[in-house]
Amino acid sequence: MQKESLTALARHHMETAKKTSSGRSAHTVYGGHEHVLRQTLIALQAGINLDEHENPGEATLQVLHGRVTLVAGENRWNGSPGDLITIPDSRHSLEAVEDSVVLLTVGKHTS
Repeated sequence: MQKESLTALARHHMETAKKTSSGRSAHTVYGGHEHVLRQTLIALQAGINLDEHENPGEATLQVLHGRVTLVAGENRWNGSPGDLITIPDSRHSLEAVEDSVVLLTVGKHTS
């Protein structure tokens, strides 16, 4: 069994994001290419976007810190700490309204 503090990871990766030119930092908390389930902590500085991309499988986004907006076509969902957003099965992007940390959970499609 493995235990990690999401609070400590969020703090560390937000500090890292603030020091990078991209304004972001990410860490796979669980899973990887050999697993169906993957959980990734993503820290984004205010104003940084994850450009539009495809959904790799069933996915949710849990807001740990800050405020974000998930955009899919004409639809927009705002998220604040404690919110869990189901990511639509379509192209989407993520905007950091404030310095933000989210936990992305993906159950990848299998062939």
